[in-house]
Amino acid sequence: MNDTLKQIGEMGIIPVVVLNKVSNAEPLANALVAGGLACAEVTFRTEAAEESIRTIAKKFPDMLVGAGTVLSTEQVDRAVGAGAKFIVSPGLNPKVVEYCIKKGYPVCPGIMTPTELEVALGFGLDVVKFFPAENAGGLKMIKAMSAPYTMMKFMPTGGINATNVRDYLACDKILACGGSWMVKGDLVAAGDFAQIEKLTREAADIVKEIRG
Repeated sequence: MNDTLKQIGEMGIIPVVVLNKVSNAEPLANALVAGGLACAEVTFRTEAAEESIRTIAKKFPDMLVGAGTVLSTEQVDRAVGAGAKFIVSPGLNPKVVEYCIKKGYPVCPGIMTPTELEVALGFGLDVVKFFPAENAGGLKMIKAMSAPYTMMKFMPTGGINATNVRDYLACDKILACGGSWMVKGDLVAAGDFAQIEKLTREAADIVKEIRG
């Protein structure tokens, strides 16, 4: 496992962020760092995503910022060019995965079935995103699927919240959980970064509680 993925594992929870305005990037990143989770997966599905990643990477060089919802090699180049330190995608696009591996970019593709997991193994990956986690069977599915694939770690995303994240984090097959409950769109839009910091601190405390 590369150093970036190890860092993600140490974080335990990765805030999944949707930014519609670049002006929100810096105060949001500041709230996450102050709350104890110096990391973010900025989804690449908004016009502001690329420049937001660039802003965070420049203003917070020690922060672990990555790009999510990456669907093409062109987006990979834009995200990494902006300063993204890792790439996450909702599904397993062989072209994107192969491109990232060739370039040496940490990549975590989404999978939902054993077949997709085996494709990931074929690429030499040891961490995959499990998405959409709760809709796809949640922790029970991860435990069942990991039985024959003992070498794989999972980063579940989708339906993870402050209540069920404890169960996920307690499982040794979970590298980290992706979640948006501490960075909800309405809080970002309202500029309520104090509440985001509070929720982030609570999330960071959960990681400490479960993992020490």
